[in-house]
Amino acid sequence: MTELKNRKAIITGGGRGLGKATAIAFAKEGIDVAITGRNEAVLKETVAELKEFGVNAIYAVFDVGVYAEVQKGIKSLIDTLGSIDILVNNAGIAAFGSLNDMEVHQWSQIIQTNVMGMYYVTKEVLPHLIAKNEGDIINVSSTAGLSGNATTSAYSASKFAVIGMSQSLMKEVRKNNIRVCTLTPSTIASDMSIDLGIANKDSEDSVLQPEDFAELIVSGLKLPRRAMMANASLWSTNP
Repeated sequence: MTELKNRKAIITGGGRGLGKATAIAFAKEGIDVAITGRNEAVLKETVAELKEFGVNAIYAVFDVGVYAEVQKGIKSLIDTLGSIDILVNNAGIAAFGSLNDMEVHQWSQIIQTNVMGMYYVTKEVLPHLIAKNEGDIINVSSTAGLSGNATTSAYSASKFAVIGMSQSLMKEVRKNNIRVCTLTPSTIASDMSIDLGIANKDSEDSVLQPEDFAELIVSGLKLPRRAMMANASLWSTNP
């Protein structure tokens, strides 16, 4: 199993939900963690929790959907960390409604955040991993990116795009010893899912929890460098 201690990671959308659970799992492994988001108060609270594990933890406030902010924020984080080994593209938004009823600006914003945001962040991190000839990129899609449903056209379109971009990138950078993993979890009781009313925080025995998601990521990272978890779906055992 690969040793993860002292690795450096950036997690977008790391202040709460899946991102926070992943950040905590990383900190427990001795990984120095940088988290991003748009709510500075939330990021500060999470960083304080991460530091309790004895790791270096920092944050940057920016919108992944704005390229100029991404350029500045990622540069600041990598300069402070000193290097970068792991990128978790977790930041994303969701909204549901029929294709005709959803406002154009909302449909566009989902694509801008979920697709272009992932592209912007990856574009800024990737040269550092190529220069090291090693690294890991974990891109978070969804089962909504495997099958569309009524009222999910914008979200599904964004997550289908994430899968295509991620799989293409995987084939581009294997020669650089960079592993790219595409994750397609089903409904997890994250803050976003609870806010949208599609998960219940009190159903721990029947609904996937953020910690389950984080454990999957850590397990993939611990594989020997000769092995790569290219794709993984995470489902609840209870339908």
